[in-house]
Amino acid sequence: MTTTQLSEDQLALVETTLDFAQDHLAPHAVAWDRDEHFPLDVLRKAAGLGLGGVYVREEAGGSGLGRADGVLVFETLASGCPSIAGYLSIHNMVAWMIDHYGDAAQRERWLPRLCAMEDLGSYCLTEPGAGSDAAALRTRAVRDGDDYLLTGVKQFISGAGAAQVYVVMARTGDDGPRGISAFLVDKDDAGLSFGANERKMGWNAQPTRQVILDGVRLPADRLLGHEGRGFRIAMNALNGGRLGIAACSLGGARSALERSLVHLADREAFGGRLLDAPALRFRLADMATELAAARALVHQAAQALDRGDPQAPQLCAMAKRFATDTGYTVADRALQLHGGYGYLSDYGIEKIVRDLRVHQILEGTNEIMRVIVARGLTEALR
Repeated sequence: MTTTQLSEDQLALVETTLDFAQDHLAPHAVAWDRDEHFPLDVLRKAAGLGLGGVYVREEAGGSGLGRADGVLVFETLASGCPSIAGYLSIHNMVAWMIDHYGDAAQRERWLPRLCAMEDLGSYCLTEPGAGSDAAALRTRAVRDGDDYLLTGVKQFISGAGAAQVYVVMARTGDDGPRGISAFLVDKDDAGLSFGANERKMGWNAQPTRQVILDGVRLPADRLLGHEGRGFRIAMNALNGGRLGIAACSLGGARSALERSLVHLADREAFGGRLLDAPALRFRLADMATELAAARALVHQAAQALDRGDPQAPQLCAMAKRFATDTGYTVADRALQLHGGYGYLSDYGIEKIVRDLRVHQILEGTNEIMRVIVARGLTEALR
């Protein structure tokens, strides 16, 4: 990672996070993946460094950092384990939503335990029949006196079952995005249950389940923001979430590149080190160049989001698309550079490839990122 343009505070943040990733994530990443183990104790250690509420204001127990700081955090964490870093990005998205859109009582109730990661958070937008077309969701919240009754199913929910707090998007009005509202659901609410843990290609160190709402009764004070604003809340949260996942792709790919350098330096063939072969050196140069370009775009988008630039959603979509595509490609090339060893689980490269593949799908598929970018380009012509 290039550090020449970072402030002293950012350099200290990277150093602290890197120490954590190297001490608490990297040594266990392969075993967690193999055993499908979700390391709650390690997540709470991360919270001790302020990583449970990265974007939450300090008076609510958070670190009060911006997106430009956040992408440094998540890239560095992902160098140890992309799966755990990816979940931390999602948890922080949930905490940010409550801090940004919640009222004083909601912030006081939910945020201290989320920031300490005594409670974990999950983001519930996607449904079995409404994946990329999120505005077509069918989960419904019906007003019943002073309460809401929520019924529906959410799909592919990271942390489901282990998390205590679920930000759920549900339809309170007509079809389309303006009929959607956001709600805070507690794991202990009657009528909430979970599907089986999904068997996945990657991200095995965190659970992914359906969230099933069967007439979950919520008091009106569980509405996050205003009725009918849920889709806007969800999309604004995803701007930051996309940057987090983009940064996780950078970190995983950077780790794969660094491992490739070591491997090629140690291996000899045809009378010399593999690292001295011009064709392989050119491949490494391309990998490093593409990662640097992706990182620059991610940081540009993060700075735009921090300053409230109207182009920030488009830049976040660009950054997510480019960084996740690049990260996966670099990791896949690293596997090839390792030859047969790259295909072995013990080396950890194939795990990085599997983990980074889903980054091209979640937080909005990369096809949807292209839709967002194209819409921004063509709106000026209307």
